[in-house]
Amino acid sequence: MAINVAQLEQQVREMSTRDAPGRDFCNAIAELARSGRLGQLRGVLPVVVYDELRQRYGADPGAFIVGWERLAQDMRLGFIQHARQRLTRLTRMQRREEAHQTPAWQEIQRALDGQENELLRTAFALELLAMIEPAVSRGSYLRECLVGAGCSEEADRYLDEATRCYFLGLFTACAVMCRSVLEEAIKQNLPVSLARLVRTRYRNAATLGNLLHEVNNNLHITGIDPGFLRLANHVNDTGKKAVHQSLLSEEEARRCLESAREALALLLTV
Repeated sequence: MAINVAQLEQQVREMSTRDAPGRDFCNAIAELARSGRLGQLRGVLPVVVYDELRQRYGADPGAFIVGWERLAQDMRLGFIQHARQRLTRLTRMQRREEAHQTPAWQEIQRALDGQENELLRTAFALELLAMIEPAVSRGSYLRECLVGAGCSEEADRYLDEATRCYFLGLFTACAVMCRSVLEEAIKQNLPVSLARLVRTRYRNAATLGNLLHEVNNNLHITGIDPGFLRLANHVNDTGKKAVHQSLLSEEEARRCLESAREALALLLTV
């Protein structure tokens, strides 16, 4: 049965706005103020908070009630946006002066969210739902990586991570992991004498570029298909660009991943 991503996303949005942390809290304060029962909050809230609420209510009861009702509405309407902002704030650098500009209702949501983490749960749910269709499209470009001989578990995990990074739109990370899988696969498939030379010459820290240089100079003893070098050099160049120059586009990441997989097929022959 086909998954309707749009319907799932709408369901998440509806549940999130319905259960927005803090909305009921704000409505409750407005209702207590309207019915003259604000004193019931004494002993429930910290003394400083209660005293401030009482003073504001005493100054203008009508404005106090309207203000808390409006705050509840703002929480409901802004929950989805705030959920996404919450995730963004965890993944990017924040300037200190901007951190102090957070609206009061977001601070209340965050405080009330401390136990259940509904904001983060909603943010991740929406983020992952938005990734489904692009990931399906990217996956349709790939074919299985068929090899004639096995390699190490570590190489397989590198390839798995590189491919998943591509699916999820982490294009720069994808290229970096493509370099890692080729480094590992080459090390595992060098003749013993050449492997010993590489370990000594590069002090057990040979990069993919170092390994390709040694393979190119010793093709006669490695038995590696010369076509491997062209593909592997493309992966190495793309990976270096990712690390040292700029973020990669989806097309660059796809070509890098495809080159890595084709290179593995040539390297891991029977």
